[in-house]
Amino acid sequence: MNVLIVGSGGREHALAWKLQQSPQVKNVIVAPGNGASGKIDLNPNNVEEVSLFCGTNDIHCVLIGPEEPLSNGLADHLIKTHPNMIVFGPTKDGAQLEVATKLSLQTCSYVKLIQTSKSFSKQFMKEYGLPTADFVTVSVENVKSLDSVFERIPWKNTVVKADGLAAGKGVIIPKDNEEAKLAARSILEGEFGSAGRTIILEERLEGYEVSSLAFVDGISYKRMPLGKDHKRLLESDLGPNTGGMGVVAPVHVPADVDRQIDVIFENTLKGLADRKIHYCGVLYAGFMIVNDKPYLLEFNCRFGDPETQVLMRLLESDLFQIIKSCFYQSLSKCEIQWSTRSVCGVVLASANYPKSGEKGSPITKIPPPDMTNVVFHAGTSRINKQIITNGGRVLCVTSMADSLHKARAHANKIAEQIEFQGKQFRRDIGKYLDTVTPSLSYGASGVNIDEGNQFVEDIKKLVKKTLLPGATQIGGFGAVLDLKNAGFSNDSQLVVGIDGVGTKIEVATLCKNFSGVGYDVVAMCVNDVICHCAKPIAFLDYFVCGKLDRSMATQVLASISDACVEAGCSLIGGETAEMPGVYSTHQWDLAGCAIAARESTWPMLPLSSSISEGDVIIGLPSSGLHSNGFSLARKVLAVNGVMYSDKLPWNHNSTFGEELLTGTKLYVRSVLPLLMDGLVKGCAHITGGGLTENAIRVLDKNSDVTLVIDCAMWRPHEMFEWIAAAGPVETKEMIRTFNCGIGMILVVAKDKFMEVNTRLTELAEPFFEIGHVEKRTTGQAIKFFNEAKLFHRDTYKTQRKRVKVAILISGTGTNMQKLIERSKTPDSNCEVVVVVSNKKSAGGLKIAASYGIPTKVVQHTADRVTGDTALAEVLKNYGTQLICLGGYMRILSPYFISQFPSRIINIHPSLLPSFKGAHALQDALNFGARVVGCTAHFVDELVDHGDIIAQRPVMVEDNDTIETLRQKIQVQEHEMFPNAMVSIAAKILGE
Repeated sequence: MNVLIVGSGGREHALAWKLQQSPQVKNVIVAPGNGASGKIDLNPNNVEEVSLFCGTNDIHCVLIGPEEPLSNGLADHLIKTHPNMIVFGPTKDGAQLEVATKLSLQTCSYVKLIQTSKSFSKQFMKEYGLPTADFVTVSVENVKSLDSVFERIPWKNTVVKADGLAAGKGVIIPKDNEEAKLAARSILEGEFGSAGRTIILEERLEGYEVSSLAFVDGISYKRMPLGKDHKRLLESDLGPNTGGMGVVAPVHVPADVDRQIDVIFENTLKGLADRKIHYCGVLYAGFMIVNDKPYLLEFNCRFGDPETQVLMRLLESDLFQIIKSCFYQSLSKCEIQWSTRSVCGVVLASANYPKSGEKGSPITKIPPPDMTNVVFHAGTSRINKQIITNGGRVLCVTSMADSLHKARAHANKIAEQIEFQGKQFRRDIGKYLDTVTPSLSYGASGVNIDEGNQFVEDIKKLVKKTLLPGATQIGGFGAVLDLKNAGFSNDSQLVVGIDGVGTKIEVATLCKNFSGVGYDVVAMCVNDVICHCAKPIAFLDYFVCGKLDRSMATQVLASISDACVEAGCSLIGGETAEMPGVYSTHQWDLAGCAIAARESTWPMLPLSSSISEGDVIIGLPSSGLHSNGFSLARKVLAVNGVMYSDKLPWNHNSTFGEELLTGTKLYVRSVLPLLMDGLVKGCAHITGGGLTENAIRVLDKNSDVTLVIDCAMWRPHEMFEWIAAAGPVETKEMIRTFNCGIGMILVVAKDKFMEVNTRLTELAEPFFEIGHVEKRTTGQAIKFFNEAKLFHRDTYKTQRKRVKVAILISGTGTNMQKLIERSKTPDSNCEVVVVVSNKKSAGGLKIAASYGIPTKVVQHTADRVTGDTALAEVLKNYGTQLICLGGYMRILSPYFISQFPSRIINIHPSLLPSFKGAHALQDALNFGARVVGCTAHFVDELVDHGDIIAQRPVMVEDNDTIETLRQKIQVQEHEMFPNAMVSIAAKILGE
């Protein structure tokens, strides 16, 4: 017998090693891989190519290793083209439990839509009573709604899974929901490519994991010994998730748990039989055991890696005979023997794994296999008889012994012996299962206490220069503030403010420039507290990192020290925390707390009740963006392809990075004296929320006045001009996101204005008279006028290409509005140039006009071609490149479609190709469908036809009505359709 094993990793080589021991097997070919005559160039995802290879090379049996060929239907194709061949691996519909094609009902049969999704697997578990964690699904179209999704989930901690195939690496186990949110966003934004276009947020179960694999012949199953995989890269289960860094087997569980696992396999086979799915192959179930109850984490429809390497060492029966019994459905009669000894498998990975795999490094000192140790190749290649690295997981050392402790010792010894550049492996595989656990040091967990102590000594001199009377030096458990010694009376009051730097630290890290970050954290706090007419007297910082870089941390603390000196407050202490495993090596964060004091005789600002008509509004200039709006600023740079190292268009002696990292301005010395002397009624620090949300803090909720800001009274810094133009970002969005050049606002009585003017001039503090207070006539607390004069967009207008989009509507245009809003986002590549309706009364026309978009009406004609000819002419006059049907209730003629080939897209309220037509949702419910949804697709001559762009499922709950489902579907449409527009526009621009 000639056997072909499809795949070329460690799993496949372990299977080949075992099959070669069978007397019935003559030759084993692992492809793609290195054969006796050289490289076997075979694409496992090309079913025709594999089939041809089998015919040419007289293959009698095919064992399919990886998940992707299974999802592509390789088993189906081989069974069809080679009816006498033994094929071991489930057909495409059997592989649904892993590759999980969503099922849709149509005319009494299952229609399999080839869309990889773990969510089907989760629904299957729920339907057949297979215990599993609660979950929700989120698609790439919902990435902006992640915050609200996490607010609604009822569980404390979350596991994040890429919905599609991610080669065993698409599962992230964060420490908390904040980290889960970051992981979810990272996957949705492309960390795992198309596999992460939809994710599953799953309740994190607390217990211990085991892997249970079983041979399945479609009627019966036979389980293999339980194993324990180790996914994390680093020892003590730290670091990122991987495809697996090692495994031990057998793992023993209580008898009752073992029986429950059997029941789960039985119910799974029942579910497959109910769906008329014939399953031949291996079924892998990952379990979390919680309080002696197994919960299913996932199904795999294949051998696991590196579980296979260990299990093949334990298997004492003929593997080929087992494969034959599965194929001929005689597994129940096949006796399978397993060793009772212990095996430990240790994976040797390359330097950058799991991010990438090193290639080309020579590998030496691999021992030959013996009764104790077998080293399986995975990511290796051979050049001129030299074995070299060729992937992420390079080798798997497996060692067998009478105890797990001995097996691990053997495996670690071999792992140490083998040499290649950048080798990394875990020495603690299966260690927690030992009865004796050696103690760990704090340093072993990644925290360097000595380095931290030295850092404290380094910064003591920085702190000392900030100390004022009444404050003590750092080094104790706390710091004492003596207000009387600091010059305050017995009835003085304290004001406290706390804030952080936000995503500005990402820019500092990438630019390796930390000289201004201290000004940011100090100023964000002290500028807040002075708004209450309080004098900052002390400051504490909180610096946290994954790994302490003493040089970098000292730069940060030096800038904090300088800022405290300028603010006139003492740096009395804080916290420096090193948190490996919680933060990555180069990840850090910074926050601070300002303590201020005020005499009870000073004005308690804001004096909201005294702010009245005629008061003057003064704006003090900012030094730049300060520490707010950086997420948007970074996005604008990214979509324009601007690097932080690029020179500024208005100043070739400086870069974008240097400009963005300008420290936040401190206003203590110029503003606080004015407040203490009663010259100011209200003071507002312009931070997050920009001018719009911060200025109104000087008013109370019952105020009868309005702040009126004249945007023509100051000229923003060029950085704001550039962001507004390059985004482009609308003026309203700019003034509610950024300070736009005004870092502090003062509300001053008209008769006090000249004195404030004189005092600020004497201090050489620039200022602008930017507005006034007037009697409120509307519900607005603040009004802006001359907004068009705030930014001179033509100065830095970019020439970024955009696709000209036309939207066709017949009614209110709810989808139209979402399309328009998406076109105006900073990362948009679209410009809506016209909205056209076939009805004069369409409410969407007024909405479009409110956005400043031209509107046209092209009414129906007796024959469709005449009207569509006129419609096409209108669209061509506007240079239309893409057409979106936003509720256009008219069938387009073949003539019109021919004028815009592959340039018309539509949204339909069903999972096409199921349930076409105007009553799609009602038809789906009448049929009894449990999954409905929506489809974005290209429009061709047939109704609700054309290539599918994107789909979103909506589950039908027992209490749903057609109206509640319509609302759920519309939510999905409003997110999916605009993103489909942007994705198609990107392809048009790339042509």
